[in-house]
Amino acid sequence: MRRLLPTVLREEPQYRLLFGSQVLSVLGDRVTSVALPFAVLSVGGGVRDVALTSTAQFLPFVLLAIPAGVWADRWDRKWILIASDVVRLVTQALAAVLLLSGSAEVVHLAVLAAVFGSADAFFAPAFTGLLPTTVSPGNLQPANALRGLTFSLANVGGPVVAGVLIGFAGGPGSALVFDAATFLVSVVLLVPLRPAVVDRVVAQDEQPHSSFGTSLREGWREVRSRSWVLGYLGGFTAYHAVVLPAIFVIGPVLMADHYDGARSWAVITAMFGIGNIVGDVLLLRWRPAYALRVGALMLVGASCQAAIIGSQLPVWGIGLLELLTGICVTGTFTLWETSLGEHIPLRALSRVASYDYLSSTGMIPLGNILVGALAATLGVYPTLVVMTVVGIGAALLVVSIPSVRHLPRGTASAGSSA
Repeated sequence: MRRLLPTVLREEPQYRLLFGSQVLSVLGDRVTSVALPFAVLSVGGGVRDVALTSTAQFLPFVLLAIPAGVWADRWDRKWILIASDVVRLVTQALAAVLLLSGSAEVVHLAVLAAVFGSADAFFAPAFTGLLPTTVSPGNLQPANALRGLTFSLANVGGPVVAGVLIGFAGGPGSALVFDAATFLVSVVLLVPLRPAVVDRVVAQDEQPHSSFGTSLREGWREVRSRSWVLGYLGGFTAYHAVVLPAIFVIGPVLMADHYDGARSWAVITAMFGIGNIVGDVLLLRWRPAYALRVGALMLVGASCQAAIIGSQLPVWGIGLLELLTGICVTGTFTLWETSLGEHIPLRALSRVASYDYLSSTGMIPLGNILVGALAATLGVYPTLVVMTVVGIGAALLVVSIPSVRHLPRGTASAGSSA
């Protein structure tokens, strides 16, 4: 049975704790993403209230991502993760109690969602900075691929679990109970996490720090001093602001107008999810010599999604192409995160990662608004043409950067300044 486990789980006991803490937690988050809108509707809210609650959860992440990265490089990242999980456990438990007792109001859910989003903003850069300290250099890419696999599987399983809990186990409140329980499991597994390299990092962190402003400027200096980081951040901004709205905004509209509605869209999104899983499994074993070069070429493939969605192919044709883009998407992000871990100094890794989160997650709502306005002005298919040209063009610019094409594989991030 042990041989069936991926090598990184067999060889890295500290990573097993970190990975185990996240498996259920990621699933719980996907369950909540489905349950929260229904929770708002169940207490008498409407579409505007659903949008308000979603914005309340998302906006703190955008505002706090950069300062959270600074603090994650100044404090013990493990305890930031634990504190974040405890806060999210409490918010989900309170929301569940309010819903199950019939006392919840929209304002309660919005406030708790904002607190949840604030904690999430601290968790993300701290996790990125901590992961490389739990594995040996040769296991960094498989560790990132395995983390990506948990997201891919959760994207498939989360809606199913949410549907069962909401439909047969007490409604949205029971789904939030499930999410709260996953954070409790995460805390239990994170507390004993303490590999030798973390001991060294903590010892370094005990030295006097520069001011917050100085740390912030140092983080930006780490970003702008590397053309491959700036190039990828630009590519991710274009992908999340221009390409992804084809999935979030235009895709469902096209399926409703020209195909079989939700059933057609379910086939396409399921095929994309399968592609994610295939890509994650592939990168558990394949270690390309030039990770960023391969990742940038995969970004070109990922940026074809607007063209695919608007291709007017049969549903299964679109689904098969989306399967290929699913491989490209997960490959791009796994190889990018691995390169950050291999080449960015550990003392600055969370700060650099925070710019990554801002240029990706932070761009999605802005892109949805802009593309929605553009589609209303130009029409759906001309908008998809614009999205394709801009998205693929930006990805090709990333490929054209010499440091992206020629950056070799590195070692552990600790002390590296490549």
